[in-house]
Amino acid sequence: IFISVVGLVVASPFMLITALAIKMEDGGPVFYQQPRITYGGRKFNVLKFRSMRVEDGNIHRSATKNDDRITKVGRVIRKFRIDELPQLLNVLEGHMSVVGPRPERIENVYEYSNAYPEFELRHKVKGGITGYAQLYGKYNTSAYDKLRLDLMYIENYSIFLDIKLIIMTLRILLSKESTE
Repeated sequence: IFISVVGLVVASPFMLITALAIKMEDGGPVFYQQPRITYGGRKFNVLKFRSMRVEDGNIHRSATKNDDRITKVGRVIRKFRIDELPQLLNVLEGHMSVVGPRPERIENVYEYSNAYPEFELRHKVKGGITGYAQLYGKYNTSAYDKLRLDLMYIENYSIFLDIKLIIMTLRILLSKESTE
């Protein structure tokens, strides 16, 4: 919670500018909410800055590299991971942790749980903004390999590991290299 509050204070100018830019671009909602599953199998809505145009319907399609639904502002905030900042509010609300397995969309949880029974073990801890799978995996890392990374984190959890992963995340975000 402390890291979330500090993060929100530090990020608030960027968040305000981002919110204004999103609203000015197309007048749509600033935030995007998506149901996810976290600790104990509880459902919650992960909060992000909206980076795609608003579409009708409840069908979710994952974004692709050159997806034409991504707005101009969306391209920038995705590149610098600014779209993830509102998740600090999810941490403050107690739905997420700063470090932990990435909370999955509900349909993915059902699919992965059927394919990999050990997938349910991810729900022994709160979902996180960053973690092993985000730092050591890539966008195209298989679901099973991400699961293995998440289980390594759960098995080796410590406050010192969390601090190390937070520092690694900040390094990546602040480096000139891609944040892929």
